[in-house]
Amino acid sequence: MTRYALISDPNVSVEIVSAALACCTMELQAALNSGALTRITEVGTGPTVIVIAGTLTDALVPSVVELIQAYPAAKVMSFGACATSGGPYWDSPPVSKGVDQFVEVASYVAGCPPRPDAFIQALHDFVSVRVF
Repeated sequence: MTRYALISDPNVSVEIVSAALACCTMELQAALNSGALTRITEVGTGPTVIVIAGTLTDALVPSVVELIQAYPAAKVMSFGACATSGGPYWDSPPVSKGVDQFVEVASYVAGCPPRPDAFIQALHDFVSVRVF
């Protein structure tokens, strides 16, 4: 877990827990290293965001659900088409049809893969609509 602050609004900090499952993870890492966020070391009271990025298979569902249950106050972000609906692999038997079948999702980021700036915008949206 790493806590980040938005450069555009340093008073907004989020703790990001990433379930990095597939290619969307590269875009997520690009967003985290884009310069729009800065890592902070102090322990904050800001929200925790669990980012499900990539293809979720039925075999991984119990582990992902366990991760989410370990952070009861966290909000889940579905990052990319695969995490949201199975993406281009939707008709493959072992691929789940979206993380929202198993847990409540607070935010969806569209794309295959989503652009890094879409992740930054999603964090801004979380804050502006007071999802937390």
